[in-house]
Order: sequence, then structure tokens, then C-alpha cells
Amino acid sequence: MVLDALARLAEERVGHRFKGLPPDAADLTVGELAAQRRNLFTGGFTTPVLALSAERLEHNLAALETYAERHGLAFAPHGKTSMAPQLFHRQIERGAWGITLAVPHQVRVAREFGIERVFLANELVDAAALRWIAAEQDADPAFRFVCYVDSVRGVELMDAALEGASRPVDVVVELAAGDGARTGVRTEAECAAVADAVAGARALRLVGVAGYEGEVPQADPERVRTWLRRLVALAVDFDKAGRFAGLDEIVVSAGGSAWFDAVADVFTEVPELSAPVLKLLRSGAYVSHDDGHYQRLTPFNRVPDEGGLEPAFRLWTQVVSRPSAEQAFTNAGKRDAAYDLDLPVARVVRRDGAERPATGIEVTGLSDQHAWLRTSSEADLEVGDWVGLGLSHPCTSFDKWLLIPVAKADGTVVDYIRTFF
Repeated sequence: MVLDALARLAEERVGHRFKGLPPDAADLTVGELAAQRRNLFTGGFTTPVLALSAERLEHNLAALETYAERHGLAFAPHGKTSMAPQLFHRQIERGAWGITLAVPHQVRVAREFGIERVFLANELVDAAALRWIAAEQDADPAFRFVCYVDSVRGVELMDAALEGASRPVDVVVELAAGDGARTGVRTEAECAAVADAVAGARALRLVGVAGYEGEVPQADPERVRTWLRRLVALAVDFDKAGRFAGLDEIVVSAGGSAWFDAVADVFTEVPELSAPVLKLLRSGAYVSHDDGHYQRLTPFNRVPDEGGLEPAFRLWTQVVSRPSAEQAFTNAGKRDAAYDLDLPVARVVRRDGAERPATGIEVTGLSDQHAWLRTSSEADLEVGDWVGLGLSHPCTSFDKWLLIPVAKADGTVVDYIRTFF
């Protein structure tokens, strides 16, 4: 089933639906185009076109696999970043326990492509989605699904929607990262009340605790570790109270892309409990990394001896106007580039097959279909030049492109990544 689903991606026709692809490939399938191994720069691709570096993508996949193994962590990377089943399977091939997701649609995509373990980092109270989850569990004994609960009301809604399900849905109590943080239960006493509600539910089973340290207010290493120790203590207290009786495994989960070093450190403090503990890390942005937000925040900046990540995205755009010596415009804008955290950064310029640093070029704004460039006297830039932009925030880079070429350093396109947003 999995191979069939992935194979069907290669059978899609290229056509007009996918931005940046060669117009003369319109009658080909994606697989046929991939087999031609065209060059990104000379093979007919049109600008703007977003590409992933084949080498850097592989580097990043290996880096987190190695990190998780070294620290005894299971890994369920957040799939909302890419929503790309091909990448999900590459992550699982690199040792991931499963895939983290956020909303029911994403779970449906994962299941369509054979993902057997899903951690939903959200409370799920949609009755139709819950009934679908129950049907998936009934149909596939190997399917493992875990989601958050963060309220008694939520537990009641879930239990009502799941009435008659043959298998309970596994849940973890979400501990909020602090007052004013996003979702989650604010106090340990309230956590106990939610756990009591789960114990009284017919269709739910409490299997652990979880949360997201990235929401800790005014986060710094001390505050993040303090909250993570609260999470560990909550697991210990629940276990002492017998809340995990009869389980084969207790889930303790945290870990975004900014503080996984703190998670690794504090999770070493998890004591022996009544069942083995699945220490589940959920970082997702690592797969492509970026040239901005996560480049600044990655824990590898604090622990460089542990490894590092490389920005794998490059948005290629073309200069279409050079109205003055101080200004230029390219043909990529908000519809093509992430801009919610940082503007793109000009990295390189290509002309006549030669590539050089984008010296003296700064992106100062984005319109729908244009990037505004400020150019200094050092900038050598002409209409027709290709400008390679680095992007910030992978989650809002992937979601603007349905089909993304994967190119080697010499420009040879070796694969195409299909996204489902």
C-alpha cells in the first residue's frame, strides 16, 4: 500500500498546476521528468522556482537521527513543517518512531501514505475526525495514535464521539508552558483533574504527559529546563498515583526545533517508572532548516560539537526591473517566499552560468509577486540575472509549493517532493 501510494505521486502529470517546472514537460509525469535529470538552471525551469538541496537535505536527516540516538530519544518529527509524505518516509527510514501532526487533515494524509504511528500535538474534539480515527484503529491493528488532552470538557467530548469504539484512543495530558502560553493545562492540580476524567472515560486511555517548551514565556535555558522538570515530575506523580497501571510504555514528550538540547538534558533525569518510558522528541523544522529564524535558534549553536544543520532551501528568482542604481525588483513575492518571521535574504547571483555572492543586495520588502531589492555600489546586478534567496521559517516555505525540485550542487534535479497543505 505504501509503495503504491508513493508510486502514484510519480504518475501525476506535470502540467500547469506546479509552479516553476519546465513548460515543455507539461505532458510528462513527475516520474518521467525526474528520470530526465534536468538541470535546474539550463533545463527549462521557469522563475520563480523553489529548490531543495539534495546534499543538505540528506545531511539534516542524518544529523537529527544521530542526535536522537546519542541521547536515547525516540523521534517523531513534526510533519506539519513539510506535509510531504516522501519526506515522512525518509525520516522514518532514518529511525523516526513516527510522525507528529497537528490537525485531522494532516493525519489523513499520513495514513493515506502508510504512516503507522502518529502523535497529534493537539486536543482533538472534532466528532467526525474522532470517528474516523476510531475506524482507522479498527481497520489497522498496527496503527498507533496518541493525542493531547488539556481539559475535562475536551475529554467529555472525545469520549462521547468515540462511543462504541472497539479500541480506546491513547491520550497524553498536555502541561502548558506557563501562564499566557498557548494550549495546555495550567496547573498540576488541573492536570490531575483531566487525568481523572480520562480514567472515567470509556473510550480513552491515559498513556503519558507532554507539552511544548517553545511556548515558555521569555524562554531561556533556565526557564525551559525548569518547565521540562515540571513535565517530568508530572509523569512521576501520575505514575506514583497508579494512573499508568497496566501500560507497556509511558510516553513523555516535548521538543520543538529551538530547545531540543534542553529536552535531551532533562529527559536524562526521568527516573525508572512502572513501565519503560518513551522519551519522544518532536522537532520538525530541521528537515530543511532555514536561513533565518531557525538558523539563529538552533540548539546546535549552543552545542556545536553535537553536529549542525544546513539551510536546504533556495528560492531562485529573476531580476525583472532595475529602475535605478539603488533598486531592483525580482519576480518572487509573498506567494512564493516565507515572510512571516523574516524577509528572504539574497545569497547568490547567477549570470551566464557563473554564480557569485549577492554582495550589496538586500531584500527590503515583498509584494504579492515581487521582491524589493536595495542595491549598493558593490552590487553587480542586471535585468535577467537569477538571484538565489535564502528563506526563514520552513513551515511557511513548504506550504507555498505543491511540487519542489530536489537539486544536487551542480543543479541536477534528482527528485520532486510533493506537498499536501
